[in-house]
Amino acid sequence: MSITQPIRNLEDVRDLCNYYLNLGQHRNHRLVVFSLYTALRISDLLPLRWQDVYNFKIKRARETFTVTEKKTGKTKIIAINRKIAATLERAAASSCPDEFLFSNPKTSKSISRSQAYRIIRFAGENLNIPGRISCHSLRKTFGYHAWKNGVSPAVIMEIYNHSSLNHTRRYLGIQQDDLNAVYMGMGY
Repeated sequence: MSITQPIRNLEDVRDLCNYYLNLGQHRNHRLVVFSLYTALRISDLLPLRWQDVYNFKIKRARETFTVTEKKTGKTKIIAINRKIAATLERAAASSCPDEFLFSNPKTSKSISRSQAYRIIRFAGENLNIPGRISCHSLRKTFGYHAWKNGVSPAVIMEIYNHSSLNHTRRYLGIQQDDLNAVYMGMGY
């Protein structure tokens, strides 16, 4: 079994973000955007309901939402950035507060983990993104690009709720190319 890696190429990340938007598939687009911009596990994303992330009274995305992680049992507050807010604005008018954010229109329940995986994998394959792309790849992509943008590994460790910095380092999939870029970029 191969290990999922982050999507390293920013153009591939942007293409993935826009793939389902360009097809007019708003639920699938939301799934990709939430996965990339929250760093949550798919098991924590799928139970979300519209009322968790959108205020229907004032017709705006909430500033934050709270999740209790299934794996760790820890509660975490997630800020809703402008990319997430934009995806919510596109579909809020046709949504109900108690509806699942990633609902299956046939059952009114949330899509399954396997369906979420198929959605992500399908887009990755059609965009020819290298490597094994899965829901977890998008979680890793968040941390990898945060690290590349200078976010402290300690902060990324806290976002992921990892117990050690060593675990976070392995999780980010830092490769020799990344290390070489640091060496080559040093100039005092």
